Amino acid sequence: MSSYYIGVDLGGTTVKMGLFTDAGELSEKWEIPTRTEENGRFILPDIAHSIEDKKNEKKIEIAGIGMGVPGPVTDDGVVLKCANLGWGVFSAKDEMTSITGIENVKIANDANIAALGEMWKGGGRGFDSIVMVTLGTGVGGGVIIRGRILTGSMGAGGEIGHIKVKHDETESCNCGGKGCLEQYASATGVVRIAKNHLHPGSEKLEDSCLAGTEITAKAVFDGAKAGDTYCKDVVEEFGRMLGFGLANVAQVVDPDAFVIGGGVSRAGEIIIDVTRRYYNDHVMFALQNKEFRLAELGNDAGIYGAVKLVIE
Repeated sequence: MSSYYIGVDLGGTTVKMGLFTDAGELSEKWEIPTRTEENGRFILPDIAHSIEDKKNEKKIEIAGIGMGVPGPVTDDGVVLKCANLGWGVFSAKDEMTSITGIENVKIANDANIAALGEMWKGGGRGFDSIVMVTLGTGVGGGVIIRGRILTGSMGAGGEIGHIKVKHDETESCNCGGKGCLEQYASATGVVRIAKNHLHPGSEKLEDSCLAGTEITAKAVFDGAKAGDTYCKDVVEEFGRMLGFGLANVAQVVDPDAFVIGGGVSRAGEIIIDVTRRYYNDHVMFALQNKEFRLAELGNDAGIYGAVKLVIE
């Protein structure tokens, strides 16, 4: 009977799962709902039941389960609260092992496993030290050093979105702080910049292609590509903040490359170009000219990274 591995990417709405061969090839993927009621007590049993069903359907053995969860996780698989799942502090690894009878179980933060997946099979291929930045509704991040996730002492390593990049900011970030990278480089951050005049003497929103429309990050980047001066100014501010933030990260971890993913990254090379330029402006000489790449795995990055935890 063939042995396979399961990669699990646990989100607040759905659980994405992938069945992988021992060579790391994705054989099949599927999803189940995330049942967060009653403090999320159904989540792990539901995952275990779905895995058991797949095992019986395919007549295979499961040799390991890797899982990413949306919150800080210690190296030994202890979850340190996941508010959107209703979880407190507990060993998700031990519980999953107990439910499934599978000893080879590893748990990590979801942004970190996405970074691991991109390093292994996506935009970070060919490198063993990368920083991945996920630009979506917020800004997530994961740091991989010599093939290993940098988790930190409390499992919260790689929270790039909350690096302070502007010290005179008056509006608060969702984290309660002010001037976080997330306030400028996320999809909502780009819209926020676009709705405010950047500085005295700058182009005016009412003279832009954005005037009278629903402003979205996509519309801003599309406008910039089409030559709209106001949109180009917004993208410059986005790139300045992201480049500055990543320069700070580089001066601590010195990665081989940066991989940029998330919904905002669909804008393409315009993001790479502006971010790289401001990165080089702010970073020390020895760290200039790092490789910048777009992520390639999309929503599958999590299941790839999760299975990489257990397949080696």
